[in-house]
Amino acid sequence: MGKVRTRFAPSPTGRMHVGNLRTALYTYLIAKHEGGDFILRIEDTDQERYVEGAEEIIYRTLAKTGLIHDEGPDKDKGYGPYVQSDRQKAGIYMEYAKKLVEKGEAYYCFCTQERLDSLKKNVNGEEIMVYDKHCLSLTKEEVEANLKAGMPFVIRQNNPREGTTTFHDEIYGDISVDNAELDDMVLIKSDGYPTYNFANVVDDHLMGITHVVRGNEYLSSSPKYNRLYEAFGWEVPIYVHCPTITNEEHKKLSKRSGHSSFEDLQEQGFLTEAVVNFVALLGWSPAGNDEFFTLEELVKEFDYHNMSKSPAVFDMTKLRWMNSEYLKRMDPDRFYEIAEPYLKKVIKKSLDLKKIAAMVKTRIEVLPDIESQVDFFETLPEYDPEMYAHKKMKTNRENSLETLKEVLPILEAQEDYSNDALYEALSKYVSEKNLKTGFVMWPIRTAVSGKQMTPAGATEIMEIIGKEESIGRIKKGIALLEA
Repeated sequence: MGKVRTRFAPSPTGRMHVGNLRTALYTYLIAKHEGGDFILRIEDTDQERYVEGAEEIIYRTLAKTGLIHDEGPDKDKGYGPYVQSDRQKAGIYMEYAKKLVEKGEAYYCFCTQERLDSLKKNVNGEEIMVYDKHCLSLTKEEVEANLKAGMPFVIRQNNPREGTTTFHDEIYGDISVDNAELDDMVLIKSDGYPTYNFANVVDDHLMGITHVVRGNEYLSSSPKYNRLYEAFGWEVPIYVHCPTITNEEHKKLSKRSGHSSFEDLQEQGFLTEAVVNFVALLGWSPAGNDEFFTLEELVKEFDYHNMSKSPAVFDMTKLRWMNSEYLKRMDPDRFYEIAEPYLKKVIKKSLDLKKIAAMVKTRIEVLPDIESQVDFFETLPEYDPEMYAHKKMKTNRENSLETLKEVLPILEAQEDYSNDALYEALSKYVSEKNLKTGFVMWPIRTAVSGKQMTPAGATEIMEIIGKEESIGRIKKGIALLEA
């Protein structure tokens, strides 16, 4: 085999599902690992499922994730993708379907919808239709007369009813299917468009695709694809079927679940690089123990032989953890750039947002977590005075009130409200009173934040909000404890 060539062939039917993103990623990695070509082909022949704007979602998602395709039909426009509806207009699919008709591997079918409905059977609670080859018996003259009369038609694959068809998949091994189970699938629909199954076989051959990567829901269709390759006398590509992705309840990840698409995850505040890293591990294991990879590192590391047959679980807890690790490792300036909109959403005052960003960087899992972590900088929330009681710090309402009253004049006299200067002044009080630092800092932090959990300590918070606001909040704390 020559140069490795793979393709990602999405249908523009909405947001890009996590399973589709994984297929795109694996397809890209298989090609790039071998120094090959990664092709993008838009499969838009199912006009009923076409969603306006969905093509742009595909392009945007691939651009954001770095999965850049290598070629296309229009080199002057930067290799735009191959689009099947354009190829259909050029008559490519009809030409190849007619070649199969000439070989006896396909035939015209003029059956009405009413007749097709009469063939439907209920099998295991599912209504299915197995075509009975009725139109295969039409003579050449009858076919030509029907075509001349303008009768609606489809072109069907002529599959045998006896024997078996065996194909090889790199992950699942050899799979054999009784030919009796192979329906004479439609190749060209009555609107002149090819079916997905037919168009992708023709295009994969014409584009020289060596490795076909797709979800394992297509395993059952692979014998029909194989028969098409054999009917044309074409070389069968290497099949790589990816395992199912399930949710935490081990049910197939639904398009209706809140995190099933790349754009869902972006809106929930996940980083692109964390999502790509996480998705790479949904069905593939690296040789070593490391779980963190850039796209470039994945290209070097990825070996599709290390893919699993078992379903991969989309573990949201793990994705959140992985995202938090990416945030922790991020350059501070870049973190501030992406955190700024979330900070400004809840903080309208003129405060040092860069310092606040640095405080939350290691304490969040996804970007929207920022808002609940920092909202107290803008406004002191209503809080329960019982928050002053802390077992470990040995604080309660009474001794917290005493502490706040005693530190208030120290903080009023303090001119330098930098973190270090405030900490030094309060440490002096702690030392003189022979107290533990936490015993003093807990009530102060509670008073200036109104929260049990904060991204910073008392003096760091006071540095951000300034002297006037700090004194005002401590006085409010005293009044609350005295009430």
